Amino acid sequence: MLENPEMVGNAEIIDERFREIIVGTCLVERLHGDMLWGEGPVYFVDGNFLLWTDIPNSRIWQWAEGLGARVLHQPSNYSNGQTRDREGRLICCEHLPRRVTRHEPDGSITVLADNYEGKKFNSPNDVVVKSDGSIWFTDPTYGIMSDFEGCKAESELGACYVFRIDAKTGKVDIVADDFEKPNGLAFSVDESVLYIADSAVTHNPKGAHHIRAFDVVDNKTLKGERVFAEINPGAPDGFRVDTDDNIWTSAEDGVHCFSPDGKLLGKIHIPELVTNLTFGGPKMNRLFITGVTSLYAIYVAQVGTQTP
Repeated sequence: MLENPEMVGNAEIIDERFREIIVGTCLVERLHGDMLWGEGPVYFVDGNFLLWTDIPNSRIWQWAEGLGARVLHQPSNYSNGQTRDREGRLICCEHLPRRVTRHEPDGSITVLADNYEGKKFNSPNDVVVKSDGSIWFTDPTYGIMSDFEGCKAESELGACYVFRIDAKTGKVDIVADDFEKPNGLAFSVDESVLYIADSAVTHNPKGAHHIRAFDVVDNKTLKGERVFAEINPGAPDGFRVDTDDNIWTSAEDGVHCFSPDGKLLGKIHIPELVTNLTFGGPKMNRLFITGVTSLYAIYVAQVGTQTP
C-alpha cells in the first residue's frame, strides 16, 4: 500500500496494482441524470445497451451509445436489482409486489417467486444467476420501510434473508439467515465463492458495512463465512467481479476496487453516493455506475463478468 495515495484523473491509487487495471487517460463521464435513486444496471452485449432502474420513480431506463437514454418501462413496480438469466432474459427484483420476476421475449412477465412458505418477501433487492440456472437474491426491508421505494408495511418474515430459487423445481430456500440488511451479491469467476454485502449501517450507525464471502458447496449451500472487506466511507450496495476476481463495489465516495485477497487497491471517485455498477460495452471493459441521481461511465483496463 502506498504511503501517499496518488490521484490519476478520477482514480485514487492506493496499491500499485491498481495502476495496471485502470486507464489513466480516461475520466468519468456523466451519461444521464433525472433520477431519485438509480439502481440495477445490467448490460446487454448482444444489443449493445444498458438497462437500469430508478426505484422511487418506478422506471426502467435504457441507454445506448449515440442514442442516449429513454424510459423503457413505467411503472416498473419499483424495480431494484436486475440481471440476465442463461437465456438472456431480464430478471428483476420488484419492491412493490415484493417478488422476483422474469421478462419474457413476448413482453409478458413471469413471477418466479413472491413468498417463502406462504409469507411475503420483504422487498427483493439484488439478484444473480448461477451457471446452473439457479437464482440467488437478497431480501432486506428497504422497500417496506417507507413509501419512497415501495409501500410501507410490516415484515411477514420477521428477518432479512438471502434466498435461492432452484432452476428445475422453482423451490425457494434460505441460504443465509444472519444478515441485518443483505444487499448486493456476486459469484467469483469459478462460482466457488459467493460474496454478499451487508449495508445495515444505512439505518443503524453501529450496523454492518462490509462484504462477506461464503464457500459454495454442492451448488446450493453456503459455508465458511468470513468478512472479505469493510467499506468506508458509507456501505457496500451493488458490486461486480471482473475476470481476475477483483471486486468493484459501490461506496459513499465512489467505486472501490479490492483484490481477490481483500486488499483495497484503489478508488474511482464519483461526485455522489454510488448505488451499483456493472461492466459493459462491446469489450466489457467499461464500468457503468449508478449514483443516486445520475448514470456515469468510465473505461478501465479490466474485463467484467456478465451473464449470459
